[in-house]
Amino acid sequence: MKEEIVEYTTFDGSGITSFLAGERDSRAAIIVIQEIWGLTSFIKKYSRKLASLGFLVLAPHLYSRREEKDVFTEENIATSMRLFFEIPEGKREDPSTINGIIERADEQQKVVIKKLLMDRGEMEERMLRDLGMGYQYLKDNFNPKKFGVVGFCMGGGLAFRLSTRIPMDATVIYYGSSPPNLEDISRIRGPINAIYAGEDPRINSGIPDMISSMIKYKKQIELKIYPGAKHAFANEDGFAYDRDAAEDAWERTSAFFRRYLL
Repeated sequence: MKEEIVEYTTFDGSGITSFLAGERDSRAAIIVIQEIWGLTSFIKKYSRKLASLGFLVLAPHLYSRREEKDVFTEENIATSMRLFFEIPEGKREDPSTINGIIERADEQQKVVIKKLLMDRGEMEERMLRDLGMGYQYLKDNFNPKKFGVVGFCMGGGLAFRLSTRIPMDATVIYYGSSPPNLEDISRIRGPINAIYAGEDPRINSGIPDMISSMIKYKKQIELKIYPGAKHAFANEDGFAYDRDAAEDAWERTSAFFRRYLL
């Protein structure tokens, strides 16, 4: 199986480094969207598994820009998040409390906190545009007949939103947030496979309204909640890994993509 690091040009002229795996003449391509940590070994391993099924797989590194690649490392993101989440949930929009945390942060942590936590909406909008250009890169260079997308955590929410903007033939969401504007669900083309952890109240609180919108707009969805599993349970390198849930979710995901893309 062929794999390589490639780079495509995004909307602002920046180069997006990406992991590309699988047969270049595959009938279907899948975009794999990272967790908050970036293009990690887990994302690459998951991409290889999908490629082994016969798909061409692209996993963009969404922190590829020259000014970000040395700042948005797993270590810097983890330490920045620990600082930010010391703030009680009810005070995370209080300027004086946030400023107190930022004063304790080093220069790189300040950048991460601002872009990824305080200005998350703006950052994700940019990421969506980068992902859209990844779709165009696949389309222009390999011309697959069908497209799928799968994302994890932050990437799960991005995958859901991307499917409201680009006509995906199949979308898999691992414990990702629902689109902020549920009316956007009306634009989804292909089926959705939504996978959630039972112990994930922030994400799961959005499920009922999302389901109502899927019914309202007559969209196809499969949904599985794994009781006892925690957010990020599929990442075998992470602290929340749940082997039974992860393996079952993989079987559901692989069968879903084979059914709708091959």
